[in-house]
Amino acid sequence: MTHPLHLATALLAWLVALTWLWKVTDAALGFPRIPDLLLPEHDIAPAGNPSITVIVPARNEAADIAATLHSLLAQDYPNLQIIAVDDRSTDQTGSLIDTIASQHPSKLRALHITELPPGWLGKTHAMALAARQAPTDYLLFTDADVLFRSDAIRRALAHAVATSADHLVTIPTTLIHRWDEAAILGFFQIFALWGARPWRVADPNSKRDALGIGAFNLLSRSAYLQVGGFEALRMEIIEDLALARRIKHAGLVQRVAFGRGLVSLHWASGVEGLVGVMTKNLFSAFRFSIGLALLGCLWLLVFCVAPGAGLFFTPTRIPAILTVAAVVWAYRLMGRHSRISTWNALFCPLGALVFVFSLLRSTLITLKRGGVIWRGTFYPLAELRKNAAPLF
Repeated sequence: MTHPLHLATALLAWLVALTWLWKVTDAALGFPRIPDLLLPEHDIAPAGNPSITVIVPARNEAADIAATLHSLLAQDYPNLQIIAVDDRSTDQTGSLIDTIASQHPSKLRALHITELPPGWLGKTHAMALAARQAPTDYLLFTDADVLFRSDAIRRALAHAVATSADHLVTIPTTLIHRWDEAAILGFFQIFALWGARPWRVADPNSKRDALGIGAFNLLSRSAYLQVGGFEALRMEIIEDLALARRIKHAGLVQRVAFGRGLVSLHWASGVEGLVGVMTKNLFSAFRFSIGLALLGCLWLLVFCVAPGAGLFFTPTRIPAILTVAAVVWAYRLMGRHSRISTWNALFCPLGALVFVFSLLRSTLITLKRGGVIWRGTFYPLAELRKNAAPLF
């Protein structure tokens, strides 16, 4: 007679396997519907020659800001302006921006923020301030460590105009410098499939599938104003996703596109750097809810760690094999666009454990401090929870 615990474990393993297979099959069918901006038909100029302003908020980004601005200045689309915002930097960020702006006065404008008004996060304030001074047809919000291929904005803007998109996200390519970065970031891209489904972003009836990425959030100015801009998200840490959700719920047209190498960034150096980055914002992704954070950790252990152990037990071996096959398939699908090798599927359990550790660390540090230190300013947890946008 089968032991009840073995039966329950086997049933759970089959549930995990079938859910993974369903998710990856959905992705395999959905990905071909996402346009690839590298294809020849996207190598065109935007109809109507609309104006666009690229907004680059920066705080203590002296190591990267020059490369980002030079890549933007090298864009082959002429009707483009850039506003770089020095947000209370204590390093050479401000002087670097000023130097480059003095060399390109017709293209690049520098803004300097010395004080942060109450009730604002630094980044949302910087972007809102710049947006108010950019009366162009489109706004592109990006980060100070992002690199753009010379035709990136032209291709993306042409697609946005052709599809009447109010909001377009071009999925960035992650630059990998070390094996552990590939191992962890490979897992993150797979985990992201369980959030918003990018192939459903264009579906106006799928409200939960909204996608915002800080490296490349392109909006029509009218859409930005309609949803209240960043004034409506003053205390939102994950402002890119929150903005995308407001756009989707407002019934505006949202699009997502691939374009490997058009937009690139290096997240952080190694596991230590990635954990540091995640510690700052993971708890906020769970809306500062201890229950949701713990539930997320449990999900990761069951769906991403346990199948590896299940390979070594007879009752769970077959569903575990199916789960592993689905995970490898997912890595292969994503790797076509991310350049992260399918071999990194071997590190999926490690990536999940690092994510769990980072989430717990983020939660504990935030609770211990009673808030979050973001861009050099402390924000009380009660205030962040009060202003947190809904999860979906």
